[in-house]
Amino acid sequence: MRFPEFREAGAWEVKRLGGIGSVSMCKRILKSQTSESGDIPFYKIGTFSKQADAFIENKIYEEFKEKYSFPNKGDILISASGTIGRTVVYDGKPAYFQDSNIVWIANNENILLNAFLYYCYKTIQWQTDDNTISRLYNDNLRKMKIVVPPIPEQQKIAHCLSSLDEVIGLQAKKVQALKQHKKGLMQQLFPA
Repeated sequence: MRFPEFREAGAWEVKRLGGIGSVSMCKRILKSQTSESGDIPFYKIGTFSKQADAFIENKIYEEFKEKYSFPNKGDILISASGTIGRTVVYDGKPAYFQDSNIVWIANNENILLNAFLYYCYKTIQWQTDDNTISRLYNDNLRKMKIVVPPIPEQQKIAHCLSSLDEVIGLQAKKVQALKQHKKGLMQQLFPA
């Protein structure tokens, strides 16, 4: 299915993720370099997309961010261990991510928009090695294939899907508010 203005735009290209950009990850942080409180949240695979329970010093953050690979604002971070394929859009706020367990494709947005890539990741059947703990190795990630339309079509698709996500989010808030209202009514109607 394509939007009417793109029906004559030609076929989408099939590309391997490794051909779009390199698999990247943050430099390893040792347990001794973390603490239970501090300056910069450090997200491990267990706290990815949740609340950080470890922190690193600002000095380490600045040094590692400068010397080693680090995501750009908008990059799509992927869980590569445990529950494979969970995604977080990096918001640009100071944070650090566990090496090899949280990775991203350092892609050129002149070829593939992060906003489009985010939705591509939602459709991928992640290929992992059969181990006790699921693991997405860099080579598996590089070999994954996606279809890539021209940039204007990527923008239109990403905008359409993100608009629907916003509506879904608003509806979820309404449902939650109604559940709370019902709970309050029930407490009033049926006092303990």
